[in-house]
Amino acid sequence: MTARVAVIGTGIMGSGIAANFLKHGYPVTVWNRTPEHAQTLLDQGATLADSPHRATEAADIIFEVTASDESSQAVWLGDDGILTGADQSKTLITSATLTVTWTEELAAQCAERQLTFFDMPMTGGRAAAEAGQLTLLVGGDEAKLSNLQPTLSAISAKQYYFGPAGSGMKYKLILNSLQATHLVAFGEAMRLAAQAGLEPSKVGPALVDRPGGVLTQIAWEAYQQAQPPLTFSVDWITKDLGYAQTLAGDINLPLFKDVLGEFKKTQDEGHGTDDWTVVNIH
Repeated sequence: MTARVAVIGTGIMGSGIAANFLKHGYPVTVWNRTPEHAQTLLDQGATLADSPHRATEAADIIFEVTASDESSQAVWLGDDGILTGADQSKTLITSATLTVTWTEELAAQCAERQLTFFDMPMTGGRAAAEAGQLTLLVGGDEAKLSNLQPTLSAISAKQYYFGPAGSGMKYKLILNSLQATHLVAFGEAMRLAAQAGLEPSKVGPALVDRPGGVLTQIAWEAYQQAQPPLTFSVDWITKDLGYAQTLAGDINLPLFKDVLGEFKKTQDEGHGTDDWTVVNIH
Protein backbone atom coordinates (compact mmCIF):
# COMPACT_ATOMS: atom_id res chain seq x y z
CA MET A 1 0.00 0.00 0.00
CA THR A 2 1.36 3.43 -0.96
CA ALA A 3 2.21 5.57 2.04
CA ARG A 4 0.28 8.79 2.54
CA VAL A 5 2.55 11.83 2.78
CA ALA A 6 2.11 15.22 4.43
CA VAL A 7 4.33 18.21 3.74
CA ILE A 8 4.18 20.99 6.32
CA GLY A 9 5.56 24.14 4.72
CA THR A 10 5.41 24.64 0.96
CA GLY A 11 8.26 27.01 0.22
CA ILE A 12 10.86 26.22 -2.45
CA MET A 13 11.97 22.92 -0.92
CA GLY A 14 8.62 21.80 0.47
CA SER A 15 6.88 22.47 -2.83
CA GLY A 16 9.57 20.55 -4.68
CA ILE A 17 9.27 17.40 -2.60
CA ALA A 18 5.46 17.56 -2.53
CA ALA A 19 5.34 17.82 -6.32
CA ASN A 20 7.63 14.82 -6.72
CA PHE A 21 5.56 12.72 -4.33
CA LEU A 22 2.52 13.58 -6.42
CA LYS A 23 4.35 12.62 -9.63
CA HIS A 24 5.14 9.23 -8.10
CA GLY A 25 1.51 8.59 -7.18
CA TYR A 26 1.63 9.31 -3.45
CA PRO A 27 -1.45 10.81 -1.80
CA VAL A 28 -0.17 14.17 -0.53
CA THR A 29 -1.65 16.50 2.06
CA VAL A 30 -0.07 19.93 2.46
CA TRP A 31 -0.28 22.74 4.97
CA ASN A 32 1.19 26.21 4.63
CA ARG A 33 0.87 29.26 6.83
CA THR A 34 -0.23 31.16 3.71
CA PRO A 35 -2.61 28.69 2.00
CA GLU A 36 -2.55 30.52 -1.33
CA HIS A 37 1.13 29.58 -1.72
CA ALA A 38 0.11 25.93 -1.96
CA GLN A 39 -2.32 26.46 -4.86
CA THR A 40 -0.01 25.04 -7.52
CA LEU A 41 0.24 21.81 -5.53
CA LEU A 42 -3.54 21.68 -5.12
CA ASP A 43 -3.85 22.02 -8.89
CA GLN A 44 -1.57 18.98 -9.19
CA GLY A 45 -3.74 16.90 -6.88
CA ALA A 46 -2.63 17.64 -3.34
CA THR A 47 -5.14 18.07 -0.52
CA LEU A 48 -4.97 21.19 1.67
CA ALA A 49 -5.22 20.72 5.44
CA ASP A 50 -6.35 23.55 7.68
CA SER A 51 -3.71 22.81 10.35
CA PRO A 52 -0.52 20.80 10.89
CA HIS A 53 -2.60 18.56 13.16
CA ARG A 54 -5.01 17.70 10.34
CA ALA A 55 -2.20 17.17 7.86
CA THR A 56 -0.51 14.77 10.29
CA GLU A 57 -3.73 12.86 10.93
CA ALA A 58 -4.15 12.35 7.18
CA ALA A 59 -0.64 10.94 6.56
CA ASP A 60 1.72 8.09 7.39
CA ILE A 61 4.94 10.05 6.77
CA ILE A 62 5.13 13.72 7.70
CA PHE A 63 7.81 16.13 6.45
CA GLU A 64 8.19 19.49 8.15
CA VAL A 65 9.97 22.01 5.90
CA THR A 66 9.62 25.43 7.52
CA ALA A 67 12.11 28.29 7.78
CA SER A 68 13.52 28.49 11.30
CA ASP A 69 13.37 27.32 14.91
CA GLU A 70 10.47 29.66 15.56
CA SER A 71 8.32 28.43 12.68
CA SER A 72 9.28 24.83 13.38
CA GLN A 73 8.32 25.08 17.04
CA ALA A 74 5.00 26.64 16.07
CA VAL A 75 4.02 23.78 13.75
CA TRP A 76 5.23 21.01 16.05
CA LEU A 77 4.11 22.30 19.45
CA GLY A 78 1.03 24.44 18.76
CA ASP A 79 -2.47 23.47 19.88
CA ASP A 80 -3.09 22.25 16.31
CA GLY A 81 0.51 21.12 15.83
CA ILE A 82 2.08 18.00 14.42
CA LEU A 83 2.56 16.33 17.79
CA THR A 84 -1.14 16.62 18.60
CA GLY A 85 -1.97 14.62 15.47
CA ALA A 86 0.81 12.04 15.72
CA ASP A 87 0.73 8.44 16.93
CA GLN A 88 3.13 5.49 16.84
CA SER A 89 2.00 4.44 13.38
CA LYS A 90 3.48 7.59 11.82
CA THR A 91 6.99 8.62 10.82
CA LEU A 92 7.85 12.23 11.67
CA ILE A 93 10.62 14.06 9.83
CA THR A 94 12.01 17.56 10.03
CA SER A 95 13.70 18.58 6.79
CA ALA A 96 14.12 22.21 7.82
CA THR A 97 17.52 23.64 8.80
CA LEU A 98 17.30 24.24 12.54
CA THR A 99 19.48 24.60 15.61
CA VAL A 100 20.80 21.37 17.02
CA THR A 101 19.38 22.36 20.42
CA TRP A 102 15.82 22.50 19.11
CA THR A 103 16.26 19.40 16.95
CA GLU A 104 17.46 17.35 19.91
CA GLU A 105 14.67 18.72 22.12
CA LEU A 106 12.12 17.74 19.48
CA ALA A 107 13.70 14.29 19.15
CA ALA A 108 13.46 13.85 22.92
CA GLN A 109 9.78 14.82 22.95
CA CYS A 110 9.09 12.30 20.21
CA ALA A 111 11.03 9.62 22.06
CA GLU A 112 8.98 10.24 25.20
CA ARG A 113 5.85 9.57 23.15
CA GLN A 114 7.50 6.55 21.46
CA LEU A 115 7.15 8.24 18.07
CA THR A 116 9.47 7.56 15.13
CA PHE A 117 11.43 10.72 14.36
CA PHE A 118 14.21 11.64 11.94
CA ASP A 119 16.03 14.87 11.30
CA MET A 120 16.57 14.85 7.56
CA PRO A 121 17.70 18.24 6.25
CA MET A 122 18.08 18.47 2.50
CA THR A 123 20.78 19.80 0.19
CA GLY A 124 20.80 20.42 -3.53
CA GLY A 125 18.69 23.56 -3.71
CA ARG A 126 15.70 24.34 -5.88
CA ALA A 127 16.93 22.40 -8.91
CA ALA A 128 17.40 19.15 -6.99
CA ALA A 129 14.12 19.58 -5.12
CA GLU A 130 12.21 20.05 -8.37
CA ALA A 131 14.01 17.16 -10.09
CA GLY A 132 13.63 14.72 -7.18
CA GLN A 133 17.43 14.53 -6.89
CA LEU A 134 17.99 15.87 -3.38
CA THR A 135 20.65 14.61 -1.01
CA LEU A 136 19.17 13.85 2.43
CA LEU A 137 21.31 14.21 5.57
CA VAL A 138 19.88 11.85 8.13
CA GLY A 139 19.87 11.42 11.88
CA GLY A 140 17.68 8.87 13.68
CA ASP A 141 17.16 5.14 13.99
CA GLU A 142 19.23 3.56 11.21
CA ALA A 143 17.24 0.31 11.25
CA LYS A 144 13.98 2.16 10.67
CA LEU A 145 15.53 4.24 7.90
CA SER A 146 15.60 1.26 5.55
CA ASN A 147 11.80 1.08 5.70
CA LEU A 148 11.61 4.58 4.21
CA GLN A 149 13.74 3.91 1.14
CA PRO A 150 10.87 3.47 -1.36
CA THR A 151 9.37 6.78 -0.25
CA LEU A 152 12.65 8.68 -0.09
CA SER A 153 13.57 7.55 -3.60
CA ALA A 154 10.76 9.74 -4.93
CA ILE A 155 12.56 12.89 -3.80
CA SER A 156 16.24 12.06 -3.47
CA ALA A 157 19.22 10.60 -5.28
CA LYS A 158 21.30 10.02 -2.13
CA GLN A 159 20.93 9.73 1.61
CA TYR A 160 23.83 10.05 4.06
CA TYR A 161 23.30 8.65 7.55
CA PHE A 162 25.26 10.37 10.35
CA GLY A 163 23.99 8.83 13.58
CA PRO A 164 21.29 9.39 16.21
CA ALA A 165 18.65 12.11 15.91
CA GLY A 166 20.30 15.50 15.65
CA SER A 167 23.28 14.20 13.68
CA GLY A 168 21.86 15.12 10.29
CA MET A 169 21.29 18.69 11.47
CA LYS A 170 24.84 18.96 12.80
CA TYR A 171 26.21 17.96 9.42
CA LYS A 172 23.89 20.35 7.54
CA LEU A 173 25.19 23.31 9.55
CA ILE A 174 28.78 22.22 8.91
CA LEU A 175 28.06 21.79 5.20
CA ASN A 176 26.37 25.17 4.84
CA SER A 177 29.24 26.87 6.65
CA LEU A 178 31.74 25.39 4.22
CA GLN A 179 29.59 26.13 1.16
CA ALA A 180 29.07 29.73 2.24
CA THR A 181 32.83 30.10 2.74
CA HIS A 182 33.41 28.85 -0.79
CA LEU A 183 31.01 31.44 -2.23
CA VAL A 184 32.66 34.29 -0.35
CA ALA A 185 36.12 33.06 -1.39
CA PHE A 186 35.05 32.86 -5.03
CA GLY A 187 33.93 36.48 -4.95
CA GLU A 188 37.26 37.56 -3.45
CA ALA A 189 39.17 35.53 -6.03
CA MET A 190 37.30 37.29 -8.84
CA ARG A 191 37.98 40.72 -7.32
CA LEU A 192 41.66 39.83 -7.04
CA ALA A 193 41.64 38.72 -10.68
CA ALA A 194 40.13 42.05 -11.74
CA GLN A 195 42.73 43.95 -9.69
CA ALA A 196 45.44 41.91 -11.40
CA GLY A 197 44.08 42.87 -14.82
CA LEU A 198 42.81 39.42 -15.80
CA GLU A 199 39.62 39.01 -17.81
CA PRO A 200 36.76 37.55 -15.72
CA SER A 201 35.53 35.66 -18.79
CA LYS A 202 38.80 33.71 -18.76
CA VAL A 203 39.24 33.37 -14.98
CA GLY A 204 35.75 32.08 -14.19
CA PRO A 205 35.80 29.02 -16.49
CA ALA A 206 39.36 28.21 -15.38
CA LEU A 207 38.23 28.19 -11.72
CA VAL A 208 35.31 25.97 -12.67
CA ASP A 209 37.91 23.52 -13.99
CA ARG A 210 40.28 23.91 -11.02
CA PRO A 211 39.52 23.82 -8.12
CA GLY A 212 36.19 22.93 -9.71
CA GLY A 213 33.18 21.54 -7.88
CA VAL A 214 29.46 22.25 -7.88
CA LEU A 215 29.76 25.42 -5.79
CA THR A 216 32.37 26.91 -8.12
CA GLN A 217 30.06 26.28 -11.07
CA ILE A 218 27.10 27.84 -9.25
CA ALA A 219 29.19 30.82 -8.17
CA TRP A 220 30.49 31.46 -11.68
CA GLU A 221 27.05 31.19 -13.27
CA ALA A 222 25.66 33.64 -10.72
CA TYR A 223 28.62 36.00 -11.10
CA GLN A 224 27.67 36.57 -14.73
CA GLN A 225 24.15 37.73 -13.84
CA ALA A 226 23.09 41.06 -12.39
CA GLN A 227 20.30 39.36 -10.42
CA PRO A 228 20.78 35.60 -9.97
CA PRO A 229 17.48 33.66 -9.69
CA LEU A 230 16.47 32.83 -6.12
CA THR A 231 17.41 29.33 -5.02
CA PHE A 232 18.56 30.04 -1.45
CA SER A 233 18.40 33.50 0.05
CA VAL A 234 20.93 35.61 1.92
CA ASP A 235 18.49 35.68 4.85
CA TRP A 236 18.37 31.87 4.98
CA ILE A 237 22.12 31.29 4.83
CA THR A 238 22.70 34.03 7.41
CA LYS A 239 20.27 32.25 9.71
CA ASP A 240 22.00 28.92 9.14
CA LEU A 241 25.46 30.38 9.76
CA GLY A 242 24.18 31.84 13.03
CA TYR A 243 22.91 28.40 14.02
CA ALA A 244 26.33 26.95 13.15
CA GLN A 245 28.05 29.49 15.38
CA THR A 246 25.78 28.41 18.23
CA LEU A 247 26.78 24.80 17.56
CA ALA A 248 30.45 25.82 17.68
CA GLY A 249 30.14 27.14 21.21
CA ASP A 250 33.59 28.07 22.53
CA ILE A 251 35.50 26.66 19.54
CA ASN A 252 37.35 29.42 17.71
CA LEU A 253 36.33 29.36 14.04
CA PRO A 254 37.53 32.74 12.78
CA LEU A 255 37.01 32.02 9.08
CA PHE A 256 33.39 30.92 9.55
CA LYS A 257 32.77 33.98 11.74
CA ASP A 258 34.13 36.25 9.03
CA VAL A 259 31.91 34.56 6.44
CA LEU A 260 28.87 35.13 8.64
CA GLY A 261 29.96 38.78 8.84
CA GLU A 262 30.09 39.01 5.03
CA PHE A 263 26.55 37.68 4.70
CA LYS A 264 25.28 39.97 7.45
CA LYS A 265 26.84 42.89 5.58
CA THR A 266 25.15 41.77 2.36
CA GLN A 267 21.89 41.46 4.29
CA ASP A 268 22.29 44.94 5.78
CA GLU A 269 22.85 46.34 2.28
CA GLY A 270 19.30 45.30 1.38
CA HIS A 271 19.97 41.93 -0.27
CA GLY A 272 18.40 39.65 2.33
CA THR A 273 15.77 38.27 -0.03
CA ASP A 274 18.20 37.94 -2.95
CA ASP A 275 19.94 34.69 -3.83
CA TRP A 276 22.91 33.91 -1.59
CA THR A 277 25.28 34.05 -4.55
CA VAL A 278 24.96 37.85 -4.64
CA VAL A 279 27.70 37.84 -1.98
CA ASN A 280 30.05 37.32 -4.96
CA ILE A 281 28.95 40.60 -6.50
CA HIS A 282 28.33 42.97 -3.57
